[in-house]
Amino acid sequence: METSGRRNAEGLRCLVTGASGYIGGRLVPELLEAGHRVRCLARSPGKLRDHPWAADAECVRGDVTDAPSVAEAMRGVDVAYYLVHALGSGADFEDTDRRAARIFAEQAHAAGVRRIVYLGGLTPRDVPEASLSPHLRSRAEVGHIFLDSPVPATVLRAAVVIGSGSASFEMLRYLTERLPVMVTPSWVQTRTQPIGVRDVLRYLAGSATMPDDVDRAFDICGPDVLTYREMMTRYAAAAGLRRRVIVPVPVLTPRLSSHWIGLVTPVPAAIARPLTESLRHEVVCHEHDIARYVPDPPGHPLPFDEALALALRRVREARVATRWSSASVPGAPSDPLPTDPDWAGGSLYQDERRLPVDASPQALWTVIEGIGGDHGWYSFPLAWAVRGRLDRFVGGVGLRRGRRDAEHLRVGDSLDFWRVEEIEPGRLLRLRAEMRLPGLAWLEMYVETDAQGRTHYRQRALFHPRGLLGHAYWWSISPFHAVVFGGMARNITRTAAKGLTARGSDRRAERVRRPRAGRSARQ
Repeated sequence: METSGRRNAEGLRCLVTGASGYIGGRLVPELLEAGHRVRCLARSPGKLRDHPWAADAECVRGDVTDAPSVAEAMRGVDVAYYLVHALGSGADFEDTDRRAARIFAEQAHAAGVRRIVYLGGLTPRDVPEASLSPHLRSRAEVGHIFLDSPVPATVLRAAVVIGSGSASFEMLRYLTERLPVMVTPSWVQTRTQPIGVRDVLRYLAGSATMPDDVDRAFDICGPDVLTYREMMTRYAAAAGLRRRVIVPVPVLTPRLSSHWIGLVTPVPAAIARPLTESLRHEVVCHEHDIARYVPDPPGHPLPFDEALALALRRVREARVATRWSSASVPGAPSDPLPTDPDWAGGSLYQDERRLPVDASPQALWTVIEGIGGDHGWYSFPLAWAVRGRLDRFVGGVGLRRGRRDAEHLRVGDSLDFWRVEEIEPGRLLRLRAEMRLPGLAWLEMYVETDAQGRTHYRQRALFHPRGLLGHAYWWSISPFHAVVFGGMARNITRTAAKGLTARGSDRRAERVRRPRAGRSARQ
């Protein structure tokens, strides 16, 4: 279909916010493949450097709540994608969302941007917006702000997104796999219309070339209308599990449900709650007008079972491009480790250990890069498990986020209750703690060689206390450092020396030799 909006489709300049998140990190390669030029706006552009597409996109520093940085990022842009929200950043997240959306719309207009594209949530038509959950209400308000602005907007409204690594998929996956018998909230009987992430990305990318006179919202969904109970039943069948026994009860509120989900799945309660709140009301598509502007190829939108099978395949093949935890946890510390060795900010406690290793530097690095997730932390598993449960209890992310990839890490990856802050392949892995702490914490692991060419492992745990409680925290746990950190250092070096990861190294080498699929980020 020829439209006036496609006359200049070749080489459109697209601004993508939220490129470090689940959808944004997958949209960038889609836009690049479509022939567009991409600029990413991020608070920490360095977090994007290890993405496969980083060399082909421009990354600039900024924040959607900071008008000058948004104005600078909008220069020369044709299409601006808004894929961020302030959920979980505090009780005033609706005000933050509102302010950020207004700044984005105002700066887009001032810069002469041709179109704003926003991915929001599908809302029930028979429920007043004032009665919706704060999460859905805020997403709807952001959409209204863009549609009321002078810049033509495409507002895509989706319900449950099914794709490897999505929060909705992870919640469905872990609930079904871990609970053969479930006492569930009544919302498992509510109908919804899930959509595969592959179709979400196709609609987002295709929205860049919509005609200039299109300024509206579109419902985007897959072809199946299902209850959450039916989705769990279908997941069990797709995963080869025994039929699940599901008993709905009316007493589990969204708040209680979110804590229940937080106990069973890696998705913390702060993220699970808006997901469960959005399932309280029936949300199904009432139109499919998007196909007039972004035509559906044969077989699309993907049926639920096919989207589920693709997501499961990606998980089993360890080819998950982005995860729900790709974006930084709201409220988690994000301060990078200062380079000033004198630490001008005050006290800095350290636990440093150095051990010789009877192995090659590469063998040691393989163990270091594979730490966490299913491999564990090479030290007193009970202590790590208890620390993770305590963190979940106080509202933190806990230890169950695992890894995006079983063997490879990149800057910005979540790693259990850590975040990868720096990687120097073959030499350094630095992790920043995202657990709830009275201060800032990092864990560094180094591969070193001495003058005789012998391999050494160096490990540093660093803690910058916040107030008296922070100092008390460090001294209260310091007696356990010999067990936790000392044991970690010894076991890492022993594992490298024994060559227990040789099989993983062989798999890694084979993956390097194997050609990559062209559009692997889609599912």
